[in-house]
Amino acid sequence: MTDRLDHFIAGDHSPPANGEYLTSTNPATLETLYEFARGSADDVAKAVDSARRTFETREWRRTTPTQRGHLLRRLGDLIGENADELATLESQDNGKLLREMKGQLQGLPEYLYYYGGLADKVQGSQIPTNSPEVINFTQREPLGVVGAITPWNSPLTLTMSKLAPALAAGNTLVIKPSEYTSRTVLRVAELAYEAGFPAGAVNVVTGLGAEAGQSLVDSPQIAKISFTGSTRTGAAIARAVAPRFIGCTLELGGKSPNIVFEDADVSNAAMGVIAGIFAAAGQTCIAGSRVFAHRRIYDELLEKVTERASTIVIGDPMAPETELGPLAFANQLDKVESYVHLGVDEGGRLAYGGRRPDVGLPGYFFEPTVLTDTHNEMRICQEEIFGPVAAIMPFDTEDEVLRLANDTEYGLAAGVWTSNLQRAMRMSQRLEAGTIWTNMYRAMSPMSPRQGFKNSGVGIEHGFESMHEYTRLKSLWINTDEGPLADPFVLGR
Repeated sequence: MTDRLDHFIAGDHSPPANGEYLTSTNPATLETLYEFARGSADDVAKAVDSARRTFETREWRRTTPTQRGHLLRRLGDLIGENADELATLESQDNGKLLREMKGQLQGLPEYLYYYGGLADKVQGSQIPTNSPEVINFTQREPLGVVGAITPWNSPLTLTMSKLAPALAAGNTLVIKPSEYTSRTVLRVAELAYEAGFPAGAVNVVTGLGAEAGQSLVDSPQIAKISFTGSTRTGAAIARAVAPRFIGCTLELGGKSPNIVFEDADVSNAAMGVIAGIFAAAGQTCIAGSRVFAHRRIYDELLEKVTERASTIVIGDPMAPETELGPLAFANQLDKVESYVHLGVDEGGRLAYGGRRPDVGLPGYFFEPTVLTDTHNEMRICQEEIFGPVAAIMPFDTEDEVLRLANDTEYGLAAGVWTSNLQRAMRMSQRLEAGTIWTNMYRAMSPMSPRQGFKNSGVGIEHGFESMHEYTRLKSLWINTDEGPLADPFVLGR
């Protein structure tokens, strides 16, 4: 019998108000995994009311930052204890390799430990004044109820980058996970309650983005929206909340350049290209989908990349030998395939891949694909594909490749491969992206801040800086002089 999952609201499972459920499918086998609640505006209102009531309770407001840190560390422990279960569930949900998910889940408690340590480190400051009798200082306070909308490609990791700092700062949350990956986010909400967070601190409403997600964005009680997903949806969210003047953290799309200079270790660079575009089937916002290779080493790099691509093991993501699992759902497979056809129609040449392979499973599989004879103005080089498709292009000079790399509406990440330290620094300073890797690609830490430039988003995730995304600054003035007040018609300072 198929499992049926309800929302998680106020510390308990909550059936959908409309009585409707949706179905989740394993992208590798196309088997039904479970049914989950189809959230409506009524469900979102119930969850937001729960989060608001909890935020306003004496119990939560009197929970000290140090105590919140203890709760976060306990949640980290519980996630670690349940890591194998969560990794399996997530791999079944979105098709990512089980061994990668196990690695992510083993590292996920570090998010909770890190932000648990930051919970009592958020400080204000004393401001100099022109009067010895006047004290001016600042303090940071929580915003209230945070609405978090999370994607399907790395559900738990990207949920944790919102949940952990928001709770550390003293907020409560309502999370709307992707309709393709609801199960693990619901499980973490249960673990948060088990860890000791009060009922209503972490709520999850599942369902469709146009229904539950839109209702969350439109809720007048939400103090902030934190969203990870497409640039188009992020722009729509920003427009929707602008009249209410509430904040947004938006981590959006990318079309990241991976640049290989003539003095690079070409073998290492080839592995970096593979990691940047074929790991996770290219379904990452930081995917290094535009590869620029210096003309002197272009042929060598292309040969090494295509040779390794040809040996990538495609198949069941649960199998330990698999290196490339399926795309997450049917529409994503269709989109990736259509972009490859578009690239060929634009004049590109398939150096490898470009087909749906027969792997003995009926799922949404697509070969690792390398396109050559492309140029940066092509749509396939400008629009986010979100699949295992790389366009490899030659360049001659540093200035040329900088111009090409920056010639995109996105600015999320970039990679540089060189043995020249001075060049590495120049490139890092001139590339228009929030994260620059040199002689490596696709690394992430809760301690390292991430920010998208241009159409890749606004706001910061990870690092101490992200704590400011979930707090507001208050300036406090105190007059200690017990004498008569000065001229009321003159501005004090």
